[in-house]
Amino acid sequence: MYQNNPTKCLTGEVRISYAHLDQPYSNNGGEPKYSATLLIPKTDKTTEADIRAAISAAYENGVKNFWKGSRPQMRYPVIYDGDGVRPAGERFGEECKGHWVITASSKQKPQCVHISNVHAELLPTDVYSGMYARVTINFFPYDNSGNRGVGCGLGNVCKTHDGEPLSGRANAESDFACLEQTPQVNPVTGQPM
Repeated sequence: MYQNNPTKCLTGEVRISYAHLDQPYSNNGGEPKYSATLLIPKTDKTTEADIRAAISAAYENGVKNFWKGSRPQMRYPVIYDGDGVRPAGERFGEECKGHWVITASSKQKPQCVHISNVHAELLPTDVYSGMYARVTINFFPYDNSGNRGVGCGLGNVCKTHDGEPLSGRANAESDFACLEQTPQVNPVTGQPM
């Protein structure tokens, strides 16, 4: 529970994957949303317990207020084991090993700040897949075309420190290091030519 809301959590430090925090993203032609996948270390028992309690609170809220007393079987779990398999059956990536995996999304743009200054938003270039952060998430029941379950809403993101980018894309410095030329110096004046 966070800020007296039983369905809201402030995570411990997580690693961000599939970061769509600056521009909304449409997955499979659906409505564009801001989203991120959170990789929660399995050693963070406090965050795991908070998340499971919030999911349970959201489910009970659904039973009481949305599903008219029915207790539907959730078709999709909200939290996945990164050492297991995705819903489609393929294994999670290496970065997920030893983590719980949750995807959170929102129609509203989250504020992304740095832990050293929570009053100023980060530049889009400072927000990427692979960075570490603490994130607010809120769980909610849904009933969509007969599909009932609990979803995860994305709140705000507080970057704690940089990490190895997960995009798999190299940066220009590493791509072109072999091409870098040192400026030629005039041997008489010592000035660049």
